[in-house]
Amino acid sequence: MELLSPAGDMESLEKAVDFGADAVFLAGKEFGMRTAPKNFDMQQLAAAADYAHSRGARLYVTCNTLPRNDELSRLPEFLRGCEECGADAFIIADMGVLELAKKYAPGVDVHISTQAGIVNYAAANAFYNMGASRVVLARETSLDEIAEIRAHVPRELEIEVFVHGAMCVSFSGRCLISAYMTGRDANRGDCAQPCRWRYQLYEENREGQFFPVEESDGGTYLYNSKDMCMIDYIPRLYSAGVSSLKIEGRAKSAYYAAVVTNAYRHALDGFYDGGCKPEYRVDERIRAELDKISHRQYSQGFYLGGEPGQNTADGGYIRKYDFVATCAASEGNSAVIIQRNRFFRGDSLDVLPPDGIPFDVVINELYDESGEPLDSAPHPLQRLNARTSRNIPAGSMLRKIRKTAY
Repeated sequence: MELLSPAGDMESLEKAVDFGADAVFLAGKEFGMRTAPKNFDMQQLAAAADYAHSRGARLYVTCNTLPRNDELSRLPEFLRGCEECGADAFIIADMGVLELAKKYAPGVDVHISTQAGIVNYAAANAFYNMGASRVVLARETSLDEIAEIRAHVPRELEIEVFVHGAMCVSFSGRCLISAYMTGRDANRGDCAQPCRWRYQLYEENREGQFFPVEESDGGTYLYNSKDMCMIDYIPRLYSAGVSSLKIEGRAKSAYYAAVVTNAYRHALDGFYDGGCKPEYRVDERIRAELDKISHRQYSQGFYLGGEPGQNTADGGYIRKYDFVATCAASEGNSAVIIQRNRFFRGDSLDVLPPDGIPFDVVINELYDESGEPLDSAPHPLQRLNARTSRNIPAGSMLRKIRKTAY
């Protein structure tokens, strides 16, 4: 099974590839379902494709908005440009865009976006007959339904599913709440996430009086979905016939891309190395990595046949660790590190290497670039020299456990 990771910018793409992604998905400056990330212009997209391909990874471009009439004239140039840059596939939701892609970028594969809401084999076969090589199933499908779809579609048609990240309260992300309340259209990549807000009632004859809707002292977050996490269900995804495991998160950080990609890479490798046995269990040290990123409570969504978990207690994240530095270079127990959050000389930090299992290291000595000793690293992106208790491989990411998790 392919491991497919998100990339909202070049740093995220590099981390995803370096930490084990088989493929990455990203967006150009138009037509992608995320406007919050920096995204890629054509020059950056070409550089991204070169980086991915040089390391054996594939690159998919999201073209999954529902474009309006006035945007259609810009699509042929965009599609041709993506093909020239080396894109391996488009992720498309609109049938008109599918037809245009086949005409103007015939050398690029077409994957049908989850926005198309595919939940049955008739729809999957219809898109295959239109020229799609892959379908990204709706998040609302169960493992049993996926297996049935797999049994009724051509073997050549790949099946991709989301396995980790944020969930949407609306069917396959087809939400109108954001557009109605804020003018920001979720179906054009600009969701304001009003499903995460805290709500109160207002009665029209009692101006200025608000009535809380509460299940606890913290209120009730009526639509607030938990995050998805399927790392413990890799054998069942394999048995269902899934071709690609997709990690959500193009609007999230490079640190997130690295940590989640690393965890699923180790989990997948362990599964295959062990002979793809149904009783396979992920090493707890790998599973624990997913608690070292900022996340909401985890659930398995619709995969097991139930409804996705809703967290009605609060709308916030769980944060147990801070990402404090990256290692730019090292020799023996000397390292050049780039600060991301404050840490101190003498701190014990958790190291995530690009290859291998996380480990702890102590920062015994800390110096600025001029060689002056430091007690702490308070300045963003400051370049530092450190003496450590053991070697830190170049490219590693350093974390520090929070005194108070939230």
